[in-house]
Amino acid sequence: MDFTLTKEQELLTESLSAFLSTREADDGDRWAGLADEIGVLGVALPESVGGSGGGAVEIMAVTEALGAATATEPFVETAVVGAGLLRYAGGPDELLRGIVDGTVRIGFAATEAAGGHCRRDVTATARRSGDGWILDGEKTVVVGAPDATHLIVTARTSGARRDESGISLFLVPIEGLTRPSGLRLAEYGTTDRRRAADVVFDGVEVPATALLGDEGAAWPIVSRVMDEATVAVSSEAVGLMRRALAETVEYTKGRRQFGQAISDFQVIQHRLVDMYMEIEQSVSAVHLATASLHAEPDERARAVSVAKATVGRAGRFVGQNAVQLLGGMGMVAETAVSRCFRRLTVIENEYGSTDLHIARYADLTA
Repeated sequence: MDFTLTKEQELLTESLSAFLSTREADDGDRWAGLADEIGVLGVALPESVGGSGGGAVEIMAVTEALGAATATEPFVETAVVGAGLLRYAGGPDELLRGIVDGTVRIGFAATEAAGGHCRRDVTATARRSGDGWILDGEKTVVVGAPDATHLIVTARTSGARRDESGISLFLVPIEGLTRPSGLRLAEYGTTDRRRAADVVFDGVEVPATALLGDEGAAWPIVSRVMDEATVAVSSEAVGLMRRALAETVEYTKGRRQFGQAISDFQVIQHRLVDMYMEIEQSVSAVHLATASLHAEPDERARAVSVAKATVGRAGRFVGQNAVQLLGGMGMVAETAVSRCFRRLTVIENEYGSTDLHIARYADLTA
């Protein structure tokens, strides 16, 4: 499938890549720069809230550029997951405007320890109390939570543990003095240089307005947004693999053995070609999934699972071979190849493992 970017989309990715190359990853103003200087945080949001009015193709282009730069900003968590949940559930426009201008960051508290990747396995509960709700339960590995201004939380308001019906979404502000009583975050760093937290809700009181969308009807929204996020991180993986291959090619051209560059050895050339072919297969799968995001749910899910399974396999192959070809340099934390390898390893299991997506595809085609 040919996904030729428009001139505007090419300019967006070129500007983003140039910006990321000149601003350090630990620069505290880089997130604000993504909003103010480049304008990518609202790339898929409508113009009515200050966004660019783009869509899935723009998200794909942005996340691939972020991957190539080994960026650690929580773009997917806020601009894809947070923005998507708020849009589809009818959240307040002021939060969408906040996402666009960089003042709002979202953490999606959906994963539970016992449920693993199954986000409809929800044991956290929300019960009515007067004019509001009380939240109880625990969520694990909420990426971006330590720096988030708001959490969006899945909680069961009815039904059994793995039922699709009965799941509701709640918006909980957590920044500064707005953090409610009974909410605890255990923060930590992840292997791919991001920040996450395990979150405990112990009798957390929220107002009636915290409910997003209809009570008990959140699962179709969550499922759709999770597919969109899966495609976004798969596109990020393509950028990471391209960067890893480029760095590996450059290294093998400069490393010499027996009087010649090791890139001249046929076995090395074959390895590099194999890496390239894995990347190209991933590109095709991601393009198909991007084009299928507005299809019927089953068709969308099949294409997304094909992309994620393809990227999971390819990312492991490309990452491992890049590290092996660089030798000791491939394991130095400061090198781009090491950063790519660690992030690709996380992506392999993020938003569902390779095995999970193979199983989901099999179920959908049975």
